[in-house]
Amino acid sequence: MGYKIAVVGATGNVGREMMNILSERQFPADEVYAVASRRSIGKEVSYGDTTLKCQDLEQFDFSGVDFCLMSAGSGISKPWSPKIGEGGTIVIDNSSCWRYDPDVPLVVPEVNANVLEDYMARNNRKNIIANPNCSTAQLVVALKPLHDVVPIKRVVVSTYQSVSGAGKDAMDELWNQTKGIFVTDTPEPEKFTKQIAFNVIPHIDAFMDDGYTKEEWKMKAETKKILDPAIKLTATCVRVPVFVGHAEAVNVEFESELTADQARDLMREAPGLLVVDKAEDGGYVTPVECVGDYATFVSRIREDSTTDNALDMWVVSDNLRKGAALNTVQIAETLVNRGLMDKRQAA
Repeated sequence: MGYKIAVVGATGNVGREMMNILSERQFPADEVYAVASRRSIGKEVSYGDTTLKCQDLEQFDFSGVDFCLMSAGSGISKPWSPKIGEGGTIVIDNSSCWRYDPDVPLVVPEVNANVLEDYMARNNRKNIIANPNCSTAQLVVALKPLHDVVPIKRVVVSTYQSVSGAGKDAMDELWNQTKGIFVTDTPEPEKFTKQIAFNVIPHIDAFMDDGYTKEEWKMKAETKKILDPAIKLTATCVRVPVFVGHAEAVNVEFESELTADQARDLMREAPGLLVVDKAEDGGYVTPVECVGDYATFVSRIREDSTTDNALDMWVVSDNLRKGAALNTVQIAETLVNRGLMDKRQAA
């Protein structure tokens, strides 16, 4: 049996990547629809070897659609996701709109796919499933196999986040500034608060009252919801002049001893992870190398000599894939593979 899938926000970076991944992974789809705002009507997007013309969200008929992959931002998701879900369509939302709603599961399939079983068995569900923040997704995939063996007490993470996480305009800004510097005509920052070319900016999303940014708060709140509410986490999130691929320097403190060798063995066996960890020149993965890959890569695994029961590691992933489009498609795949779509009747 094939499914009908609508990708909302199909002309954006993540929406286009969703189309690519649906095709690459041969998702069992009979029909795929590209849906966007009215200004994108008629624009063409690729799905495998075919080209789809965008349809207007406000006029599109979702009846009979099994999955809506929503990648149009919180402003669109807030009014539209409940409306679409009421008709029985499963909405998998990539924005931050529903992540912290206690009635909406926040899912990374390699980590907590089990919550989908309970959710789909409920009669009063919203038919909305949330995708986590890109920086959180790759982090919890790396932490999960370790936490299952030795509970994690505390995580300290510093992120090195590419500009694609802020959208196409941010990518254009990096490109234009980089070119401009070489001809002494650097454009003023628009998307970012300061020059991003040849610079790093320790500021992603809005500042909160406690001095943390919303991005840093998201990592803490989402790790607790997905993995374990007992884990303490602090983050410093930094935008770097890289087009695609997020990296994270992670320090993990455990309840008891876990050696670096044990951690490597556990992560090598874990789904979604690839360990590339040689203490030699080039024996690690960087963002450029992870672009286009499904995996989350872990390198530089070592014991923290400054405290007991702690490890340091380097975690890298394609943020447009695992951090967004791939994870969304994996959620849909999990629902299909576990036979949970039979329980999708409207509340």
